[in-house]
Amino acid sequence: MKTIKGPGIFLAQFAGDDAPFNSLSGMARWAADLGYRGVQIPTWDTRLINLETAAESQTYCDELIGTLAEAGVALTELSTHLQGQLVAVNPAYDLAFDGFAPEAVRGRPQARQLWAVQQLLHAAKASAKLGLSAHATFSGALAWPYVYPWPQRPPGLIETAFDELAKRWRPILDAFDAQGVDVCYEIHPGEDLFDGTTFEMFLDRVGQHRRCNILYDPSHFLLQQLDYLAFIDIYHDRIKAFHAKDAEFNPTGRQGVYSGYAGWAQRAGRFRSLGDGQVDFGGIFAKLTQHGFDGWAVLEWECCLKDSAQGAAEGAPFIAAHIIDVASRAFDDFAASGTDDAANRHMLGLA
Repeated sequence: MKTIKGPGIFLAQFAGDDAPFNSLSGMARWAADLGYRGVQIPTWDTRLINLETAAESQTYCDELIGTLAEAGVALTELSTHLQGQLVAVNPAYDLAFDGFAPEAVRGRPQARQLWAVQQLLHAAKASAKLGLSAHATFSGALAWPYVYPWPQRPPGLIETAFDELAKRWRPILDAFDAQGVDVCYEIHPGEDLFDGTTFEMFLDRVGQHRRCNILYDPSHFLLQQLDYLAFIDIYHDRIKAFHAKDAEFNPTGRQGVYSGYAGWAQRAGRFRSLGDGQVDFGGIFAKLTQHGFDGWAVLEWECCLKDSAQGAAEGAPFIAAHIIDVASRAFDDFAASGTDDAANRHMLGLA
């Protein structure tokens, strides 16, 4: 067993145009003042990091780590959620996701996809230079529009989608492998990897690649009504990153998992600020600790009710209170009788 690191915070939901949220140094000091010990950086926000420079310059990376250290925090992971999304986009979502890319490649799906792949390759090199062992991202999606089996899916449609998804990601996984960094896919609705079954379909197609791993976020599992504690037991060897995010599911006579296209505040399933939802974080931290997860517990704040400032302030002490300091000795050591092999054999009638 190992002790989970934390608390950490994902900066994406808090970055903005006003100080301290418009610079890495400002956000690092803000996070440290709230009690966070680590920050996860969204690489699409150039106010916080220049990904291409980080991929090429060790000096730049050393200065970035120094900036964080001066504020009293560490770097947990880099994130390429938006770029990962663009590695695979079904045409139905071309317009919706175009805004994730630079203007130069918008409206040009092939150029946009090549840009996204290059971003991931930069992230692999940058992660290594920054001394990281895990990277957070999305898988993208080709099959997602067909998630519900009506109208009837033609034979081979899903298999073809996953074959192509694996084909696009395999070179990226190899690039991360060359840098010694795990790719951690956030298992998330809207991605082709949205539960354990789909992760396994992908994992099989990339040859059980050792760098194909999971960013565990229980909120998405609760909203799907998936057993998120059993998920840890099944996939703990592949869980290399962890978002602490809460959610609640309150079905009514009018709506359930799909929530009737309602806005977030009116949905049966909705994200809540950490500690305000239904996720059993005591069980999660216990299982992750039992299975030896020693990565970071990183707050990803999303809530349709509570203000982000309050959510951030409450998140650090909540995570800290759930981190289990692994015992240095067995709880029943006081009762040790000091028996030896001969005594053991005598107790078994074998003397």
